[in-house]
Amino acid sequence: MIDIVPVVLCGGSGTRLWPKSRKSKPKPFLPLVGDTTLFTATLLRCARDVGFGDPLVVTGAEHLAYVEQQVPEPDYTRIIVEPEGRNTAAAIALAALSLPQDAIMLVCPSDHHIGDVQAFQSAAMQAAELAGQGWLVSIGITPTAPETGFGYLKQGEGIGQTTGRRVERFVEKPDLARAMEFLASGEYAWNGGIFAFRVGTFIEELGRYRPEILAVVRQSMDKGVTDGPRIHPDAETFAQVRSESVDYAVMENTDRAAMVPAVMAWSDIGNWQALHEALERDDAGNTVRGTADLRDCSNVLVMSDGPRVSAVGVSDLIVVVDGNEVLICTPEGAQGVGKLSGAISQ
Repeated sequence: MIDIVPVVLCGGSGTRLWPKSRKSKPKPFLPLVGDTTLFTATLLRCARDVGFGDPLVVTGAEHLAYVEQQVPEPDYTRIIVEPEGRNTAAAIALAALSLPQDAIMLVCPSDHHIGDVQAFQSAAMQAAELAGQGWLVSIGITPTAPETGFGYLKQGEGIGQTTGRRVERFVEKPDLARAMEFLASGEYAWNGGIFAFRVGTFIEELGRYRPEILAVVRQSMDKGVTDGPRIHPDAETFAQVRSESVDYAVMENTDRAAMVPAVMAWSDIGNWQALHEALERDDAGNTVRGTADLRDCSNVLVMSDGPRVSAVGVSDLIVVVDGNEVLICTPEGAQGVGKLSGAISQ
């Protein structure tokens, strides 16, 4: 069995789930699905007893306290404290430069929900096997709808006797017509931002396509300090790193891009409607967290931390009460929540 190091990326503000998620405490650290936070659930499905190694978390100083409170096994977890967010290419480079060259790293966002953990673990093992052969592997999510909020991977030819396939091309977020074409063709997968890399291969490819990012990150690590399980890259140096996603910096350029398809009840919980779809509903499609009285309602999500929410005869509505903040929106309006003044300021 391949030993895989989970690298959990923990950043961002999660403002599209305002008012529950705020810059001071974003969505990875909230129990949005079940009683476990999304961050803790990410680590739990990468358990050591099923073939994963000790995890490595990359987070910002503003979220360090939450990370340390919520890691399931603090004695086995190392944390890289980013001086500031510089996107995923730099964050993954920080992790890679703190691991052995022959290690396999499984890069996981900390704010996604995966309903079928066994399917995830199976896909991760398959991806790790390909990564060990020198491929840079994405776990491609089999699409269930013509989503316009995700990037897509076009599947190319198969790789040997594995379930893996070459990635023929990466596609940015499409409009609805193209998304419908992608879904109908069966040739595309969602790019969920979950990757498996052999450390040495990733460093080699980053150095080939973005040598300046690798050089500055390496310098920041060389000048950094270690404090127990925490690694602190040098802030002044790290501030000079170009901010780029790993997709744009490496994956769209390399000729080693591969993918493993997965059906695992995945959701990025990217807005309130996505969360509603991930939660259990009653026969009328309603979900209630907290106190609510719904009469003749359908497809309504209510989350309240105190006041009773009463609704009569409404459909397709989202109501969130958090302290003295109240959000009301439609499923279509959920995409715009992060632009509200409350979400921006908090």
